Amino acid sequence: MRSMTLSQSYTLMRQNFRLARLALPDRFVGRIRAQLHQLTTIFAFSLALGDVLYIQDCWYITNAGLLRLALRRGCAGIDTTLVRSLSDPGGKRWVFKAIAYRSYRSKGFVGYGDADPSNTSSLVRGAEMRVAETRAVNRALRKAYGIGLCSVEELGSFSGPLKSAAQPHLNGHQTSNGLSNGQPRLRDQLCVLIRQYNLDPTLVKAYAADFCGTATLKEASRDLVESFISELATTARNDRDSLLCKLNSYAQSTEVKL
Repeated sequence: MRSMTLSQSYTLMRQNFRLARLALPDRFVGRIRAQLHQLTTIFAFSLALGDVLYIQDCWYITNAGLLRLALRRGCAGIDTTLVRSLSDPGGKRWVFKAIAYRSYRSKGFVGYGDADPSNTSSLVRGAEMRVAETRAVNRALRKAYGIGLCSVEELGSFSGPLKSAAQPHLNGHQTSNGLSNGQPRLRDQLCVLIRQYNLDPTLVKAYAADFCGTATLKEASRDLVESFISELATTARNDRDSLLCKLNSYAQSTEVKL
């Protein structure tokens, strides 16, 4: 696959920086800006396509971003195998081995991924096998292309705490480590879903407020917001077309702010 021209790289850089400034108006300086510059120039990752996400003071690569990179770099294939000796179907624990081949002559780059109810979100409960395979593929691709970033799908962050600077929650509550009641930030969970399924943030917020029965999303209780996120994730995963139709019904609504 041909690499981007200088003009294409410059255009992508401008687009990424513009989106980053909108998302991080007071923080897009120094290290954060430098890291995005590297991710753009070296790997041609796109914020608009959800290739990378900024969550709790760190950049993370996504499975979609890794697959697009593999396609651009002419990846010859990826093999995955269930490691039965380490898996426990009864306990819903699965371990996969993945091998990514950069070329047909490559010996391959190996990555392992595991998943069980203790290190996955309740949003993907019952899909631990697929999560484990995705994590293995991500690790193999990260090794193959020399990417030091952890991937979103590898994190246990959405079922356990992540240390980061304190930031506001959707419902206005916060703690010193960016968590509420020891749980991951709802805002981050919602942002991941919006970017993962390429949804309109304004329409999602309008839908969320309606779902929670409040004038604005920030007035909703944490329990209601958690229920909405679970509903959104399920619908987006199983019937995205139906979800898009639902969101479009809010197109004329007044914007609801977080």
